[in-house]
Amino acid sequence: MKKNKHQQPLLLCFLLPVFLFFQSISAVDFVFNGFNSSDMLLYGLATVESRVLTLTNNTNFSIGRALYPEKIQARNPNSSYVYPFSTSFIFSMIPYKNIPPGHGIVFIFVPVTEIEGATSAQYQGLFNLTSNGNANDHVFGVEFDVFKNEEFDDISANHVGIDVNSLTSNASHDAGYWPDDQRSDNNSKADDEKSFKELKLNSGENYQVWIDYSDSLINVTMAPAGMKRPRKPLLNVSLNLSEVFEDKMYVGFTSATGMLIQSHKILAWSFSNSNFSLSENLVTTGLPSFILPKGSIFRSKGFIAGITVGGFFVVGLCALFALFLIKRKRRRAREREEMEEWELEYWPHRMSYQEIDVATREFSEENAIGSGGNGTVYKGVLAGGAEIAVKCISHENDGVREFLAEISSLGRLKHRSLVGLRGWCKRDMGNFFLVYDYMENGSLDKWVFECDDRKMLSCEDRIRILKDVASAVLYLHEGWEAKVLHRDIKASNVLLDKDMNGRLGDFGLARMHDHGQVPNTTRVVGTIGYLAPEVVSSGRASAQTDVFGFGVLILEVMCGRRPIEEGKPPLVDWAWLLMGQGQLMNALDERLKGRGEFDEEEVDRVLHLGLLCAYPDPSSRPTMRQVVKVLEGNKEVEEEVESEDMNAYLLQRMKSMGRWSEIPQNFGSSSHPIFEDIRQFKSSSMSFSWSNTMAEGR
Repeated sequence: MKKNKHQQPLLLCFLLPVFLFFQSISAVDFVFNGFNSSDMLLYGLATVESRVLTLTNNTNFSIGRALYPEKIQARNPNSSYVYPFSTSFIFSMIPYKNIPPGHGIVFIFVPVTEIEGATSAQYQGLFNLTSNGNANDHVFGVEFDVFKNEEFDDISANHVGIDVNSLTSNASHDAGYWPDDQRSDNNSKADDEKSFKELKLNSGENYQVWIDYSDSLINVTMAPAGMKRPRKPLLNVSLNLSEVFEDKMYVGFTSATGMLIQSHKILAWSFSNSNFSLSENLVTTGLPSFILPKGSIFRSKGFIAGITVGGFFVVGLCALFALFLIKRKRRRAREREEMEEWELEYWPHRMSYQEIDVATREFSEENAIGSGGNGTVYKGVLAGGAEIAVKCISHENDGVREFLAEISSLGRLKHRSLVGLRGWCKRDMGNFFLVYDYMENGSLDKWVFECDDRKMLSCEDRIRILKDVASAVLYLHEGWEAKVLHRDIKASNVLLDKDMNGRLGDFGLARMHDHGQVPNTTRVVGTIGYLAPEVVSSGRASAQTDVFGFGVLILEVMCGRRPIEEGKPPLVDWAWLLMGQGQLMNALDERLKGRGEFDEEEVDRVLHLGLLCAYPDPSSRPTMRQVVKVLEGNKEVEEEVESEDMNAYLLQRMKSMGRWSEIPQNFGSSSHPIFEDIRQFKSSSMSFSWSNTMAEGR
């Protein structure tokens, strides 16, 4: 016995560093008492409003997903051991008046961020008819569901369930809790049922949830926000997640609506796989209330007394009110008859001219914040205090075309890096208005070219904004039900919100088509200096022409030079020449070089990426997915682009992510194939006259 006592401390001394090492590489701890847009990856309709994470709203058949931005170490790759975790969050489900509520919120672990293929309504934006129940999905979730679906054997229309690769829950229970003062470990099942307090999930109340997993045992507990955590969990289930979890997983939330709609909100969230008491740091008091007002003036004693005293007056008033409603209904019916087919499709987003007129103070000159090729942009404030930007569209044909394009594309797109379209208005056939979220810091163009050295954007800020724009373009190309071509990516069309996040806007030239189809337009549109060579020659746009425009944007932002400047060579040609001379870093904005506060390796990588995107041959350009991976510093860029010349070399440079010493011997000479490609392009374009095209530049 004595010998063992000596060995135990030695064994602990040996194991403690090992334990601490594995703990350090896997530990993730965070607390969000309110959210910023940069805290989460947002997909679908998910957005952050007043520091509240809103997943869905009153949009039918919609999906909202929000994930922590980085994958967490969920499983030990050497032993398949699943790390314990503890999470707590406060949520609220708010129904809309006179509309049945649905569907619910799911706390999830998923291996990928994409929601492509996921279905709304009862599939919660997590699965679809064919993927539900597939063990290869590697999905774990805890659902808070307000719809009893026979397809998934739901126990009620107000339940909590534990899901593994399927919405048919492994275990479930009606939502609620057991109060500690009415509970005893010796209580019978009947006593427990009597003391159980059911919580109505879709009441607008704020509820707190605790989910703990350790040693193949998961506990789920819930209670009204602000209440102490009940001792008895709602669900206590033995569950081995070693075959479900991959080594690294994303964690977050998903929700969806169908014909049934409600707003799903997350007010606060903590997560840890090293500190099970971290949830105590959540602020549970002073939270916004989403409870719908109860009662009505028609039930008040004063109103009843008024009916008694002045019955005839009230009857007469009701008659006048009914007449008013009938007239208004007829007027709206006439308006709908006069509306064109496209207007009917977007009727819910239509705003009254009076509302816009009041918001902009009758379109006063002091509210004018900019102008474009089709009209002036005004700042406004709606009755509720929300700031907006109102874009006036001219009555000319091109203006109407732009108006229709923005309504048909941006009106249905939802992404945190796109400028949000709030609504639209048509006063008569000659006056159109688009209403956007107001972007406090204006256009990126202003911050690159017009700011003095003190307010100038740093290298780090410029690259961060480029990442925002890249994620928006990737969403347009791959993340929505149809492929959207922006066709006018440039610094003046990138706006900055109050947190200096980049948002892509101005969809006046956008076109959409089904994935896998080729757009049928052959009209040359865009802005001189950003147009890809194939657009100039054929007028045909594609995802690769957007990539070209993004490449020019990279060079424009990083070099502090416009694509076309009088008395200077075109920006792209100049940058190619510097690269051929091995002096690409000389292209960096002189003001940034004067500061000297930047990561030279990262800047070099971004400049090379800009040149690769602006390569003359469209088949040699990277996809936007590759572009995003490079900007994020991903060292495993998929080789989806094949080429035999300089482009393959540049792609290899992208893949090596900084190991760029293997430069071909003839790279610095004009005999390299890349310069021959450029010469051929320029010679084929010598006879091209911009004045003879239909280029729509602004």
